[in-house]
Formats: sequence, C-alpha cells, structure tokens
Amino acid sequence: MEILAAFIDIILHLDKHLIWLVQNYGNWIYLILFLIIFCETGLVVTPFLPGDSLLFVAGAIAATGAMDVQWLAALLILAAFCGDNTNYWIGRYFGPRIFSRADSRLLNRAHLEKTNQFYVKHGGKTIIFARFLPIIRTFAPFVAGIGRMIYPRFMAYSAFGSVFWIGFFVFGGFYFGNVPIVKNNLTFFIFGIIIISVLPGIVQFVRNWLGNRRAPEAPAKR
Repeated sequence: MEILAAFIDIILHLDKHLIWLVQNYGNWIYLILFLIIFCETGLVVTPFLPGDSLLFVAGAIAATGAMDVQWLAALLILAAFCGDNTNYWIGRYFGPRIFSRADSRLLNRAHLEKTNQFYVKHGGKTIIFARFLPIIRTFAPFVAGIGRMIYPRFMAYSAFGSVFWIGFFVFGGFYFGNVPIVKNNLTFFIFGIIIISVLPGIVQFVRNWLGNRRAPEAPAKR
C-alpha cells in the first residue's frame, strides 16, 4: 500500500517531482525522461508508467528555462520511436509463445486481447491512435510484431505517431503549462489529462458491458 500511495503521489504531483529531479540531476533529466518514455512504449511489462501527463509537465517545466524544449522533444520522439521498435521485435520473436499462454505472469491477458481487438478494427493506424491511449500504446507495437506487420509500414506509422504524440503534449505544456490558471491548478489538469486519456477505454468497456447485458439468450435446445 505504501508503494501504491507513493506511486499515486508521483503521478498527481509530477511537477514537484520533476522539478526536484532537474535541481538534483541537472542534464541527466533528459536521460531519465528518455528511459521512462522508452520503457512505457517499449516494454509490455511497464504500461503503468506515466505518459501523457509526464510529457505535458515536462513541457511546462521547459518553459521556465529549466530544460531546452527542442532537445527535450527531439530526445523523447527518439525514445518513443525506439521503444515502439523494440516492442515490435519482441512481439515478432517472442509474442506468439507468450500470447498463446493464458497463465503468463508478465502480461495482462485482458490488455493484450483488448489491444488485439483494437488492432483488428483499425489496422495499421492503431500505431498512431494508440499513442493517445494509455496501456494500448504499450501493447500496440507488441501486437503488430505478433501479426508480422510489414516493418517499413510499421516504421512509418510509428515515426508519425511519435512526432505527433510527443509534439502535442510537450509543446502543449510548453505554451500552456505556465498560464496562471493552469499553473495554479496543475494537479487538477494532470488528473484531467489522465481521465481524458483513459476515457475511450472506459466508454468501450461500458458499451461492451451493456451489449452483453442486452444480448438475447440463446433458445434452449430440445
């Protein structure tokens, strides 16, 4: 419980924790953020790491002069792209065996199935759409690797998605994060970003739940 409480505190007070890291580690903050984004997108066992909110807060801190926003955006785009590609090849080589095991302790089977359904519905564009959907963005390149998506096509989707995702949140934070109403209520905005990010998944869950409840029961065989 203490670990969970500490993790929630970090998520809801990212600004304070990032400022502390900048003050204590200087330019190493670039490497720290690079590794977080790389792991969040590149390792299927770390979908819980912060993504959208972290990028927004990092951009807001960069606006104060603590970091160079252009270097920050470039490095995080590279981190997202490298993470995607690492995840793709892990899925391509090891995914089929992992996917076929119902008792895997490393992967959440429900998340994997949900991402697979999303991929079936949207095809290659999933790699772009998933950037804005927590958890799914971690599993999407893994599932693409399992499905042996044509690699140059995957790279194109991944590159575009990385630039769009990182640019949207980092520069969004850079230009709006220090607006007084945002800066003075940053915790609420972080919470709002998290809610908006997971809202599509919640809506889909409710739809599936309602659909299952409304589905007519099959007539009993005589």
